Amino acid sequence: MTEREKEPQSAQPAAKRPRKGLITAGVIVAVLVVAGAGFWVWHEQPSFCGAICHLPMNQYVDTYEAEPGQPSMDKWGNEVTDAVAMTSAAHRDVADATCLSCHTPVLSEQISEGVNWVSGNYEVVMNETFDGVLLERDQNDLTEASGKSGEEFCLNEACHNITRDQLTELTADREFNPHVAQHDNYDCTTCHKAHRASVYYCTKCHSEAEVPEGWLSMKEAEKLEQTA
Repeated sequence: MTEREKEPQSAQPAAKRPRKGLITAGVIVAVLVVAGAGFWVWHEQPSFCGAICHLPMNQYVDTYEAEPGQPSMDKWGNEVTDAVAMTSAAHRDVADATCLSCHTPVLSEQISEGVNWVSGNYEVVMNETFDGVLLERDQNDLTEASGKSGEEFCLNEACHNITRDQLTELTADREFNPHVAQHDNYDCTTCHKAHRASVYYCTKCHSEAEVPEGWLSMKEAEKLEQTA
């Protein structure tokens, strides 16, 4: 028997434990997932919009966080007797709506805005009449981004899941039913304002029409716009 044959056979190598590198990588991935989820939640909040791109946003955040049933201020600094008249506050209070519930993000637009913000080329479109206030979007702007059309922006399965006829029936007890298209098919945003007191358009002709709590008549709204 040779010397090699006399040598005891070496034991089989023990199974290797997971390397520390794999554990570290797993931890990093978990952290990134949690951070990404947190970022995505923040991404839908007003604080994100103001901190990253759209400045100044303080007026809009304040109207969003206003408490329905309590007096507040609109985006122009005008007093609102009841914050429920601002749909941003009303929708947050009732449906936990966020900025992106109405301001539909478009990926291509977000990417270009992000690049411009990082490079310092971001341009804020301001309202020429009211200093320090972003340009107000109407329903056409909002529906264009969302892909919806007309009243579908509000009357849809995710928001107000009713038809225009059903909506008309809901307000049939009012002396001047604002949802009857007897004069014209007005956009929802003609009356319902997000960051300022909503305006009862019927009072443009019917001054005796009862104005909802916290809302403004056309005369009051026009006066504020001239003096804001």
